[in-house]
Amino acid sequence: MRTLQIEATVTSSHELTVQLPPDVSAGDYQIVLVMEEKPAQAQRQPWKFPVDDYGPLLTELSLRREDMYDDFGR
Repeated sequence: MRTLQIEATVTSSHELTVQLPPDVSAGDYQIVLVMEEKPAQAQRQPWKFPVDDYGPLLTELSLRREDMYDDFGR
């Protein structure tokens, strides 16, 4: 007997999709399913991307190629 802790997907039509490790050989198995009450996404805290606010952009800032490079391409 072997215990695997893997992630599974349940579709809106109540079908279960599981990706098993490659070392599990093909064949018929008797499987016992133990499931948490809530979906995994509802239990995780969302990760927040850090944001720095530097204020409004400069109105006189030009990012045109002609304004950024001189005649020698630098």
